[in-house]
Amino acid sequence: MAYDNNNIFAKILRGEAPSFKVYEDDKTYAFMDVMPQADGHVLVIPKFPAEDLFDLDPEYAAAVALTVQKLAPAVKRAFKAPGIMIAQLNGAEAGQTVFHLHSHIIPRFSGLEMKLHARQLADFEMLKKHAAAIIAEIK
Repeated sequence: MAYDNNNIFAKILRGEAPSFKVYEDDKTYAFMDVMPQADGHVLVIPKFPAEDLFDLDPEYAAAVALTVQKLAPAVKRAFKAPGIMIAQLNGAEAGQTVFHLHSHIIPRFSGLEMKLHARQLADFEMLKKHAAAIIAEIK
């Protein structure tokens, strides 16, 4: 499959679709997942048109990894989570639903089940609060 320049993440990067930004640098953009699997679910995307890991320029792969490493502790602190799940899916069979490479940062708690992926839209006011809580913890 060829990269689709009209996927929702490409639109977010171009400012054509809204997002709840958590972090941005010259190679990556991070924002709240609007269909989170848990409160505090953040997505990190490269500013590069890659459908999946196999299409991603190595320089951008490194930048995504660095941004995930920077944000995961902030998410953990903001939500007082004992664990953090980092996921990156490649292909529909792996569960990828938006075909622009992205990494998930998801706070995890013992005994708290995650919601199904890409099923239920979150309250936008809550996402704004979650974004602000994470931003306050970025070091």
